[in-house]
Amino acid sequence: MQSKLGLDFKRVEHARSLAASIASSVQTFVDEYTTVAVERTLCRLLGIDGIDSNEVPLPNIIVDELKDKGVLSQGSIFYIANTIVQTGFTPQEIAEKVSDGSLDITKLPISNEKEIAAAIEPIVQSSIARITERRNRREEYIKNIGEGSKPYLYVIVATGNIYEDVVQAEAAARQGADIIAVIRTTGQSLLDYVPYGATTEGFGGTFATQENFRIMRSALDKVGEEVGRYIRLCNYCSGLCMPEIAVMGAFEGLDVMLNDALYGILFRDINMQRTMVDQYFSRIINGFAGVIINTGEDNYLTTADAFEEAHTVLASDFINEQLALLAGLPEEQMGLGHAFEMDPDQENGFLYELSQAQMIREIFPKAPLKYMPPTKFMTGNIFKGHIQDALFNIAGIWTQQGIQLLGMPTEAIHTPFMSDRYLSIENARYIFNNMKNLGDEVEFKEGGLIRNRAKDVLENSIETLSRIDQEGLFNALELGLFGDVKRAKNGGKGLAGVTAKGENYLNPFIKLMKGE
Repeated sequence: MQSKLGLDFKRVEHARSLAASIASSVQTFVDEYTTVAVERTLCRLLGIDGIDSNEVPLPNIIVDELKDKGVLSQGSIFYIANTIVQTGFTPQEIAEKVSDGSLDITKLPISNEKEIAAAIEPIVQSSIARITERRNRREEYIKNIGEGSKPYLYVIVATGNIYEDVVQAEAAARQGADIIAVIRTTGQSLLDYVPYGATTEGFGGTFATQENFRIMRSALDKVGEEVGRYIRLCNYCSGLCMPEIAVMGAFEGLDVMLNDALYGILFRDINMQRTMVDQYFSRIINGFAGVIINTGEDNYLTTADAFEEAHTVLASDFINEQLALLAGLPEEQMGLGHAFEMDPDQENGFLYELSQAQMIREIFPKAPLKYMPPTKFMTGNIFKGHIQDALFNIAGIWTQQGIQLLGMPTEAIHTPFMSDRYLSIENARYIFNNMKNLGDEVEFKEGGLIRNRAKDVLENSIETLSRIDQEGLFNALELGLFGDVKRAKNGGKGLAGVTAKGENYLNPFIKLMKGE
């Protein structure tokens, strides 16, 4: 494509090649390891669900049993498939018997490789068919009732009670929202299990559970039929249960998932080795399920200066893109993140924001970019905040972003009321309609501030990527090259859940979901 910013696409491709090299080095590590979260995900893919009398999820029961006995390296599928051969039990029956102590799957005789593969094959195919059917259902809905135009209007609900979330989500859809994100309760990303069932208490958000996904998906389907527009549902497969929540979303028809390769490391202090293994399988699942992932580069600009550190956002977008491609996730499902976070007192700040938004759009032309609103410099002045959000919306429609997460005038005061959300939707719809083709009509002056800013950010990004390529991503994270946050390779939460794969390790879902 011809660049309105005069970008040198040879330099863009150089940046992309550096990111590919970085991602390839990470993948060499990832291919050798599994985690407790990956193994619990495989249990869920085999149909294991439910909890024991202490409300411990049965996938955790199985994986903790294997880990405690020092055999997790062989993988949960190997032991479950072998147990099927030896006993004829279903995976669910196996989990229940392990839970009540009547079966030790590590003590059974080991069957031959062909018997194990044959035992698990129909179960694997059934799971693949279940996700495929759910994806087809979404595509049929969109074909029949249509959807909103881009940028999609993305709003959040965060009451803590899934049933109250439904009320707010339905109201937002009727007001014009295209994507409803159910914010997770504070701290869930640090839980090494997924809660079970419908939940009615949460702080700052609502627990991500499979039942909560089902309840909200059903509600949005009904309101979508009412308003004649498919409403997408978003949640979070980040933290210590990345791939587990991805597969629960795939089963229940979620459309968008927060799924960043670096966010949990930087902002939740989750171990980088654990995160890299988990993000790979979670993205394979999301890619296969047709789910758009959202990445979290916007968060860098809440801890670092948006003018000085814009290049780290672009560098991270390049890396997230390449890691996603390795997982088989197409560009059309990459909601790469960036944000409108310049200090409003910055002279010509809007021009810099416009430059950066146009730059990201040109560099990732197929991606449904996720554009985040001002948060860092929002105050209790709701009138100024509404203007800040309006400028953000102008930049969004001008540069043809894919997903516009709407800012709220009360951002700095409280979780938004339905009336606040209505004002934000009204603001965006007014601007998007009145300025719909603005970007097609306007060019940027050669040698001007907007073009020069984009070139500077790209060159600084290349410099950062070159350093990361030399250091390796793990070392770069230790040096604090993203968001001014330093993390230790062997520090953070979840490292104990990482194990090298053994000689009997099985995960047939990777090749099937990637179409290999």
